[in-house]
Amino acid sequence: MKIKKGFVLREMCGENIVAGEGLEHINFNKLISLNATAAFLWKKVEGKEFTAEEMAQYLVEEYEIDMELALKDANALCQAWVDAGIAE
Repeated sequence: MKIKKGFVLREMCGENIVAGEGLEHINFNKLISLNATAAFLWKKVEGKEFTAEEMAQYLVEEYEIDMELALKDANALCQAWVDAGIAE
Protein backbone atom coordinates (compact mmCIF):
# COMPACT_ATOMS: atom_id res chain seq x y z
CA MET A 1 0.00 0.00 0.00
CA LYS A 2 1.10 3.60 -0.37
CA ILE A 3 -0.09 7.12 0.28
CA LYS A 4 -1.59 8.58 -2.89
CA LYS A 5 0.51 11.14 -4.68
CA GLY A 6 -0.47 14.71 -3.96
CA PHE A 7 -1.46 14.30 -0.32
CA VAL A 8 0.73 15.88 2.35
CA LEU A 9 0.65 16.13 6.12
CA ARG A 10 0.55 19.67 7.46
CA GLU A 11 0.25 21.10 10.95
CA MET A 12 -2.46 23.74 11.24
CA CYS A 13 -3.32 25.39 14.56
CA GLY A 14 -1.71 22.51 16.43
CA GLU A 15 -3.64 19.85 14.48
CA ASN A 16 -2.22 17.31 12.00
CA ILE A 17 -4.17 17.71 8.76
CA VAL A 18 -3.83 15.78 5.50
CA ALA A 19 -4.20 18.16 2.58
CA GLY A 20 -4.26 17.58 -1.16
CA GLU A 21 -1.92 19.56 -3.35
CA GLY A 22 -3.62 20.40 -6.63
CA LEU A 23 -7.26 21.08 -7.42
CA GLU A 24 -8.08 17.45 -8.25
CA HIS A 25 -7.57 16.54 -4.57
CA ILE A 26 -9.74 19.23 -3.03
CA ASN A 27 -12.92 18.08 -1.32
CA PHE A 28 -14.30 20.77 0.94
CA ASN A 29 -16.85 18.34 2.40
CA LYS A 30 -14.18 16.32 4.20
CA LEU A 31 -11.18 17.42 6.23
CA ILE A 32 -8.81 14.66 7.31
CA SER A 33 -7.29 15.14 10.74
CA LEU A 34 -4.72 12.72 12.16
CA ASN A 35 -3.93 12.19 15.81
CA ALA A 36 -0.28 12.24 16.90
CA THR A 37 0.17 8.48 16.42
CA ALA A 38 -1.33 8.46 12.93
CA ALA A 39 0.82 11.48 12.01
CA PHE A 40 3.90 9.64 13.32
CA LEU A 41 3.06 6.68 11.07
CA TRP A 42 2.34 8.95 8.09
CA LYS A 43 5.82 10.45 8.41
CA LYS A 44 7.39 6.97 8.63
CA VAL A 45 5.70 5.64 5.46
CA GLU A 46 5.31 8.77 3.32
CA GLY A 47 6.81 8.36 -0.15
CA LYS A 48 7.22 4.59 -0.06
CA GLU A 49 5.32 1.32 -0.29
CA PHE A 50 4.37 -0.09 3.11
CA THR A 51 2.35 -2.80 4.81
CA ALA A 52 0.27 -2.83 7.95
CA GLU A 53 2.89 -5.15 9.43
CA GLU A 54 5.60 -2.53 8.89
CA MET A 55 3.42 0.12 10.47
CA ALA A 56 2.79 -2.19 13.42
CA GLN A 57 6.54 -2.65 13.87
CA TYR A 58 6.98 1.14 14.00
CA LEU A 59 4.32 1.28 16.73
CA VAL A 60 6.02 -1.47 18.73
CA GLU A 61 9.38 0.30 18.50
CA GLU A 62 8.06 3.78 19.31
CA TYR A 63 5.38 3.05 21.92
CA GLU A 64 6.55 -0.31 23.31
CA ILE A 65 3.17 -2.00 22.85
CA ASP A 66 2.67 -5.64 21.96
CA MET A 67 2.60 -6.68 18.31
CA GLU A 68 -0.97 -8.00 18.43
CA LEU A 69 -2.39 -4.62 19.48
CA ALA A 70 -0.07 -2.74 17.12
CA LEU A 71 -1.17 -4.87 14.16
CA LYS A 72 -4.84 -4.40 15.01
CA ASP A 73 -4.37 -0.63 15.15
CA ALA A 74 -2.22 -0.52 12.00
CA ASN A 75 -4.79 -2.53 10.02
CA ALA A 76 -7.57 -0.20 11.17
CA LEU A 77 -5.55 2.87 10.22
CA CYS A 78 -4.69 1.46 6.79
CA GLN A 79 -8.37 0.78 6.15
CA ALA A 80 -9.33 4.27 7.32
CA TRP A 81 -6.79 5.81 4.94
CA VAL A 82 -8.09 3.73 2.03
CA ASP A 83 -11.70 4.62 2.90
CA ALA A 84 -10.75 8.31 3.03
CA GLY A 85 -9.14 8.03 -0.40
CA ILE A 86 -5.64 9.05 0.70
CA ALA A 87 -3.95 5.66 0.36
CA GLU A 88 -4.15 2.73 -2.03
